[in-house]
Amino acid sequence: MPISRYLLLIFGICLILGLMIWLVSSLSALYSQVIWSANPILANLLLLLLIILLGLAIFAFFYYTRFFQKSGKSRKKRRPLKIPLDKIEAAEASIKSVQEQVTQIQDEVSKKALLSRSQEMALELAKGNIQVVIFGTGSAGKTSLVNALMGRMVGKVNAPMGTTEVGETYHLKLDGIEREILITDTPGILEAGIAGSERGKLARSLATDANLLLFVLDNDLRQSEYQSLQALIEIGKRSLIILNKKDLYTAADQNIILAKLKDRVKLFLDANDVISIAANPQSIKLKTGEIIQQEPDIMPLIRRIALILRSEGEELIADNILLQSQRLGEEARLLIDSQRKREAEKIVERFQWIGAGVIAVTPLPVIDLIATAAVNTQMVIEIGKIYGCELNSDRGRELALSLAKTLGSLGVVKGVIQLVSTALQLNLATLVVGRAIQAVSAAYLTRIAGKSFIEYFRQDQDWGDGGMTEVVQRQFQLTRRDEFVKQFVQDAFAKIIEPLNFNNTELEEEEQPIAADIKPLLKRYLDDWEDE
Repeated sequence: MPISRYLLLIFGICLILGLMIWLVSSLSALYSQVIWSANPILANLLLLLLIILLGLAIFAFFYYTRFFQKSGKSRKKRRPLKIPLDKIEAAEASIKSVQEQVTQIQDEVSKKALLSRSQEMALELAKGNIQVVIFGTGSAGKTSLVNALMGRMVGKVNAPMGTTEVGETYHLKLDGIEREILITDTPGILEAGIAGSERGKLARSLATDANLLLFVLDNDLRQSEYQSLQALIEIGKRSLIILNKKDLYTAADQNIILAKLKDRVKLFLDANDVISIAANPQSIKLKTGEIIQQEPDIMPLIRRIALILRSEGEELIADNILLQSQRLGEEARLLIDSQRKREAEKIVERFQWIGAGVIAVTPLPVIDLIATAAVNTQMVIEIGKIYGCELNSDRGRELALSLAKTLGSLGVVKGVIQLVSTALQLNLATLVVGRAIQAVSAAYLTRIAGKSFIEYFRQDQDWGDGGMTEVVQRQFQLTRRDEFVKQFVQDAFAKIIEPLNFNNTELEEEEQPIAADIKPLLKRYLDDWEDE
């Protein structure tokens, strides 16, 4: 048992003993009083009760200690079997969840591509291969390590930086492991130039798909290498650090480098995962002049790889599938979010002109407020549907009113009217200035409200840490640029002000599509208002 549990057990024993002593003392005193002042039979019953309580306390003590011993043993027996099973089940569930998510994508090309990738992941989980990726800086000895592992030449050795331009994969079979092992040699990272940068990106992409990562070095970790390794480990990559070319160092220097490496990575790697090898040791020249090529010294690495793959192989595959499905799910989520945002912005654009038309065709200020509330209520309900949230009229009205109050309290209404007034002075000559300002301002405010509601639904009906105030202020700042305001006023003229002309109260629906949208909304909301 852990020390904390021992301490808890000791505390419990002391507490039980203290209570027993108190109980015995109290009952003894009570027994004495009862036997002298009352019936002796009652006193004997109290004594029997004391014995029963002591027995229960002793039973509880032994039951408690035996329970924890059993639970500790059962956990030790179950853990090796349960963890991989859980991860495999989690990976399967994650793939199904992603596939359900992908079906919501409207773009058929993207949908087919993501579904195909999810099916490949399911196949890999069921009977795929174990991906071992050789990763590191250029000319650290990655290709030499592949050669040594494969037992035959599969690439150039002693090559200059940048030789391996694409990921090259080789097949390997180890006793005791049913799945085939694929070893991939990647381009070097941290190489100079545009081509080197592109090869580095390819190497990192291959590394993120690895089940087991072999990070090859020929000296101590540089800061840039450390950052690359840490980033891969943080996303869940099982990694080994390989100090190659140990034959170039004395035993003392090699021990110093290994100690430094183990110390630098001790927070996220076990000391046994730092291994020194010589994948392509230097040749030795004898006194006779004969040159002998030494055999690669990689057995410590092979033993470590075999141990990890035999004990963790299935779990590593499940971990990798979980990571890939999370990335695929994020891609799907971004596509769906972009799709929903486009649809929601179309709704906002439609309702902003409806809002302007409402103001233009309603002569009374009180009707203006009611009609604008009707527009914003219907807008938030339709935006909610886009994001899978069915709002009733009461909830939509509540949200619209809450945001309207925020617009007023922040001075956004006043700011919008000033922006629109300035822009209209340059465009308006013969029309009624006041009514035009109100109409365009209403459209502008409806746009800010709609954009704010989009952010609200994108964050799962949450305004975020800054609340509604911060979201509204941000949307106002995004729309107050001179270029945007001028273009917005021009659009308002084309869609609302000139067609309605502020005098035409009998509009033909086929000639005025915006007005056709305004009339049913306005009538329905006015009917509700009269009923209330």
